[in-house]
Order: sequence, then C-alpha cells, then structure tokens
Amino acid sequence: MSAPIRVVLADDELLIRTALAQMLDLEDDLSVVAEAANGEHAVTAAVKYAADVAVLDLQMPKLDGIAAAEQLTRLLPGCGCVIITSHGRPGHLKRALAAGVRGFLPKTTSAATLAAVVRTVHEGGRHVDSELAAEAIAAGDSPLTPREADVLELAATGAPIDEIAHRAALSPGTVRNYLSNAMTKLGAANRHEACATARRLGWI
Repeated sequence: MSAPIRVVLADDELLIRTALAQMLDLEDDLSVVAEAANGEHAVTAAVKYAADVAVLDLQMPKLDGIAAAEQLTRLLPGCGCVIITSHGRPGHLKRALAAGVRGFLPKTTSAATLAAVVRTVHEGGRHVDSELAAEAIAAGDSPLTPREADVLELAATGAPIDEIAHRAALSPGTVRNYLSNAMTKLGAANRHEACATARRLGWI
C-alpha cells in the first residue's frame, strides 16, 4: 500500500480547520500532517513536512491563501495547492489560477468532494467549482490596474485619503488620481460605489 497523501490544512477559523482536518483524516489515503492559522505558517509547515497538497483558506492573516500558494509554488513545486473559500468572487479565482492554484472550491463543498479534489490535485490534475468558473467567465477581466485595485481596496475600509496614502506609500494626490481613474472605469459616481462594484465582481 502506498504512503498516504500528506496534507497541510490552513484556515484562521479554528472550528472550521479542526472539522476539515478530522474529515480528511477519516480517508485512508490522506493524512493531515499539519494545521495552520495563517498563510505564513502554512508555507512553513508545508515545506517542513514536504506536503503533497496544501488546502488553504482564501482569506487569512499575514498571507492570504493565494499569496501562500504563490510562495509554495516557488519553494515546494511538488505541492499542489487547493483554495477553499466562502468568498468565491470571480477575480479571486482568476488570481488563484494565475498563482498556480490547481483546485478552487467553496466552503459549502462536501467532505467527499474535497477529498476527491485533493487526490486529483496530487495526481497533477485540476478542479475548479463549475459555478465559480461560470461566474468568472461572465464577469470578464478587471479594467483596474494593480495599483488602482490596491488603493480601491484600502478605500473600501472607509479610510480617509491621508490614511490610504500612508498605507499605500503614495502621496494624497496620487491616491485621488487612482480613485478617480477607478471610478471612471467602473462608471461609479463615488469611491464607495466603485468599491461596491469592484467587490461584487471580485476585482478587489
């Protein structure tokens, strides 16, 4: 009998992480070798235990799931990455695929499906939830530049211009220009409307 597939599981919500770990450990051919509460620890654990597959929550502290997957693709090329999320916006899926993620699933997925996707990814295959894939195709590509998206995401918190400028290491005038460009591209009357549109389409 071949060795079980070594899985690292990362989710910042303890209850979800524990439940997923227990469900995956019920599979004879899967073994959760480490759990992590953030992306940074997930990368460290995956490298330490030479994980075959990393199951990563999309939104986590320090490094989100996609950023963690980018690092793992570079540091541990043999490790396949699967993103699970309760925020399956089209832009997130496109970012994930560009980062080398081979599985993308909503958290409403059954344990049996998640286990099957881990096996598929371990064998070199891919699996993207069909509903999320259809939404990503319908949404199209974001018209925002990476810097416009960054500034708009900071603006979504309701922060004033000066705070956004400080956090983005930009001048207040440059922040205003980026926000104005984003509003024009999204056909929004103000930055709050622009944020809402970009969020809905998964572009921030």
